[in-house]
Amino acid sequence: MPPRYRYEEIADDLQHRIKAGEFPPGSRLPSRRELIAHYQVTEPVIDRAMQILRIKEITETLPGVGVFVRDDPGA
Repeated sequence: MPPRYRYEEIADDLQHRIKAGEFPPGSRLPSRRELIAHYQVTEPVIDRAMQILRIKEITETLPGVGVFVRDDPGA
């Protein structure tokens, strides 16, 4: 298996946590600052991970408000 980028690992971890119910539909994900501290990475890494979750239609972003789990994550 080829090596994976850190942002892919973070996106997968967040997706797993969402599916496990840690972040139920409609809930807000931790802030960018909290995620940076939790995963000990830089801002661009978190931004890429968030982009993956948006593309997969797992989350939606409300500018200035936060990132939320969609009511039908991944559907």
